[in-house]
Amino acid sequence: MSQAQRLRQTIEDEIVAGHLAVGARLDEVMLAERFGVSRTPIREALLQLAVTGLVETKPRKGTIVSAPEPQHLLAMFETMAELEAACGRFAARRLTPDHEAALKAALAACEASAAAGDTEGYYAENQVFHAVVYGACRNAFLAEQARLLSRRLAPYRRLQLRTRHRLGQSLAEHAGIVAAILAGDDAAAAERLRTHVVVQGDRFSDLVAGLRSLGDAA
Repeated sequence: MSQAQRLRQTIEDEIVAGHLAVGARLDEVMLAERFGVSRTPIREALLQLAVTGLVETKPRKGTIVSAPEPQHLLAMFETMAELEAACGRFAARRLTPDHEAALKAALAACEASAAAGDTEGYYAENQVFHAVVYGACRNAFLAEQARLLSRRLAPYRRLQLRTRHRLGQSLAEHAGIVAAILAGDDAAAAERLRTHVVVQGDRFSDLVAGLRSLGDAA
């Protein structure tokens, strides 16, 4: 991971945790002094954050913490759901013994974090779980597209896990996905991944409410 990527992750964490509120100005000079780096990696980190919609640059205001438009966020999740459904379909058809072992291990790690009530740990293991599914599809181009969009949606998927009961629901969905892939049921694997990723109804409302609450956080 590059210096800019590490900085992006740190700033992203502070935004999602509410330590940097919506509307807060992100000054490159102050951030460079705070982290003890030059302005170049700070500038790169802010550009990466702008891609996710967590920051934006405004005339005479500079770079500020923001939140994406709900409809744009919904479109991104819908696209992610279809990419992951395709990954699941191919994984069920093309599963190798090595990928099967990796999938079981990833699920076990998610179960351990959930049992410990470790939301942040679960988030990290959740990323590993989905990455394993991408690899198991054995379609390098599809896997790369899924990884790219997954990185853009990472802060919002993390925020979504904080909603009540979502962690337990996510784990149950993971178990269902693994069962379908191991059974070679490509249709079920695709549908379960699509349902797991897409946000609709109450889940989307909760996600948008969580984003709005960042603006009120201290």
